[in-house]
Formats: sequence, C-alpha cells, structure tokens
Amino acid sequence: MPERRGHAPKNKAEVFEFFRLLAEDNPDPQTELEFGNTYQLVVAVALSAQATDVGVNKATRRLFEQVKTPQQMLDLGEDGLKEHIKTIGLFNSKAKNVIAAAQMLVDDYGGEVPRDRDALVRLPGVGRKTANVVLNCAFGEAVFPVDTHVFRVGNRTGIARGKTPEKVEAQLEKKVPEPFRVGAHHWLILHGRYLCKARTPECWRCPVVDLCGFRDKVLEKPKGR
Repeated sequence: MPERRGHAPKNKAEVFEFFRLLAEDNPDPQTELEFGNTYQLVVAVALSAQATDVGVNKATRRLFEQVKTPQQMLDLGEDGLKEHIKTIGLFNSKAKNVIAAAQMLVDDYGGEVPRDRDALVRLPGVGRKTANVVLNCAFGEAVFPVDTHVFRVGNRTGIARGKTPEKVEAQLEKKVPEPFRVGAHHWLILHGRYLCKARTPECWRCPVVDLCGFRDKVLEKPKGR
C-alpha cells in the first residue's frame, strides 16, 4: 500500500471537508446512551463518567422504567438507586450526587432540567462536559462536549488541538462550520470509539485519513483482525 501521510485540516475548506466526510459516512449521529427524557439524560451522562455507555445502559434500563422525574428519584432513594447502578464504577459517589441533584432540581427548578449551562453545572455531579451533552442532545444546541475520544481525535487528527479539554472545546467552537456544529461532537466521539482507537487506529478504513495530521497512521489491516 502506498504511503499516505495526509495532513491536518489547514483552512476552512479542509475543515468543512473533514466533517462532510464524517457526515457522509454517518448521516445521523446520535449518543449511544439510552434515555427517555431530559432528566434521564442528565442521570445517564452523570453515571457515564469513567464507565462505558454499554455498562450505563445495562444499569439504567430497569431504573428508567421506574424513574422518569427527579421526584421519583428522590422517592427511590440513595440505597434504591445503588441497587440499580452497583455494576458501574464509583457507584456510591455517583448515587449520592444523583440524589443531591434531584433534590436541587425539585427545590430550585420545579423538577425541570434548566436549559442553561451555568445552572446545569451547579448540579452535584454535573461538570461542563455533562452540561454540554445535555444542551446538545436534549436541546439541540451547538456546543462541543469533550470526552476522552473527542480529546484524542481532536489532537491526533489536528482538527482541534489543545492540552486541555477546554482548549480543544474552544478550537471546535471556533472552527466547526455549519451545518455540522450540532452533530460535530457525536461524529468525533463515534470516530474515536470505532475507528480512531487509542491503541490501534484503523486508518486503513478511515474516511478522513487524507485530512489527518497523525504521523503514525496504521494503513494496513493487521493480520487476524
């Protein structure tokens, strides 16, 4: 196979093409967390820290049959919640935060999830990334949550380089064009999860391989894979 070094997107046209190719490959990207309403999304994202979406979904399927509102979470109680999520890492601290957040939502917001980042990050267990996921997935806002996948893909490809998640987010905010802004973080997460993997990126089947600044591309499929 001929060497294909490629390069990081250098201008607006190349950034547009980068996301166009990802969109062409996956026209309707969605979060892989399962939820039925905005409150359940808040809970699912809070539980997903240092856990897989698959593991969170397995734990929340029965939980979300019973709990659809912050008040119902309070009625379930911390011990009841722990029984549902005990397979998830850090479940004790997560349960405490979820119950405290439910109490705040009931006391301060009438049981409704606020459409405001500053209000969201006040909730126990909700950081900037979680708030951005809620704003994007529930309210359709063009914000850019940066998890480990987005951070890796942004830096590796050169589409959004930064030494911290906040700096990667700022680069995405500055560079991602319409009509890709709402879906951008989904494309990057899924790309990192299934193609641009941490250990062995599958560059041999990557749609943006020619618009990628990663120097150590894996251009041939390893034997046995």
